[in-house]
Amino acid sequence: MNDLSLTVFTRRTKDLDELERAAVVHLCLEAHQEPDFENLFSYLPPEGLHVLAYLESELVGHAVVTTRWLQPDGLPLLRTAYVDAVATSPERQGRGIGSAVLRKVASAVTDYDIACLETERQGFYERLGWEEWRGALAGRSEEGLIPTPEQKGVMVLRLPRTPDLDLDALLTIEATRVRIW
Repeated sequence: MNDLSLTVFTRRTKDLDELERAAVVHLCLEAHQEPDFENLFSYLPPEGLHVLAYLESELVGHAVVTTRWLQPDGLPLLRTAYVDAVATSPERQGRGIGSAVLRKVASAVTDYDIACLETERQGFYERLGWEEWRGALAGRSEEGLIPTPEQKGVMVLRLPRTPDLDLDALLTIEATRVRIW
C-alpha cells in the first residue's frame, strides 16, 4: 500500500449521507460477519464521530466514537471516548490501515478524559498504546451495579486528561438500553 493514497478523516454521524452510511455498514459486515451491523446507525447519536479511511474512493477502514461515562473505583465519572465498529476491509488487513484509523481516533479525542473499547484482539490495540483493564467490570443502572464477570477484552487508552489509574480496580460504565459494554 502506498501511504500517500490512504486518506483518513473524521465526520459526524449526522453529516454522513446514505451512500456513506451504506459503505460503513458494508465494511463492518464484511470485516466482522456480524448481522447486527445492519442496525449500526440506529444505535448511534447524531454527534458520533466516525474515522474513515479511504484508498482512492474505496472505504477500507472505519471506527466510530461516542460519548460514554466510565468510572474507575475511587474516581469521578470520566467523559469517555467509546470506540466501536472498528473495521478494516479483510483483503486490506495487515497493511497499516487499522493502525492509521486508531491513531486518528487517538488524536481526535484529546478533549475526553479517557478512551475505551471492547475487543477480542487485545494484541493489536496494545501495540497502539491501549491497556487491558484487569479489574472487575460492571454496568451502572438506576437499580445499582450490574456485575459483568464474563466480560473480557475491555481496554483503555490514557489521554492527556486521564487521571492516575489502577487497572486492577473495579471499572463501571453506564448501562444503555442495548448493552453494557
